[in-house]
Amino acid sequence: VLDVVVATVAALLLIVPALIIALLVKTTSKGPVLFRQERVGVGGKLFNVWKFRSMADGTHLEVLADDELSQAYRDNDFKLSPNDPRITRIGRILRSTSLDEVPQLVNVLAGHMSIVGIRPLLAEQLALRPVYDQDLYRRMRPGMTGLWQGEGRSTVQKEDRLHLDRRYLEDWSVLDDVKIILRTPLALLRVAHAH
Repeated sequence: VLDVVVATVAALLLIVPALIIALLVKTTSKGPVLFRQERVGVGGKLFNVWKFRSMADGTHLEVLADDELSQAYRDNDFKLSPNDPRITRIGRILRSTSLDEVPQLVNVLAGHMSIVGIRPLLAEQLALRPVYDQDLYRRMRPGMTGLWQGEGRSTVQKEDRLHLDRRYLEDWSVLDDVKIILRTPLALLRVAHAH
């Protein structure tokens, strides 16, 4: 109920900004407005996560096809460097404000994700976590925001993310989710903490 209410309200509030973002993405770089990528959901089921495209079209396949780029991507916790030239001008703004993730409200309304949870992981990314943490992850739907986003967004190191994800899943409560939702807008204002 919390997911549906929050996602519906957010979608209504963000529909006009989302249309403007879509127009900006489409008119400033070649390629589709949306980027989709397969992630692991509850019970280990795969689903497509949606984002506004923030990179040059085809970047993900280009990175995976190059051994050196692919290794750097994996070493950086499956993220491009924030200075990567393949990130578009609009994409940098979208990433720093997390507006690229607005389309994930559709994922929430479709039941693939929750507003609060562990960020949706790639299958390869999940496989690198300890078995205990993999099992914890599969018990709940991944979320748009979570514990470590409020702690420092992209500045939180990989090992600390794992610890915070584990703490969130082991101690989950609706009240904690509400607290995280209330803290998220303030965290989004810390654009220097986002990549």
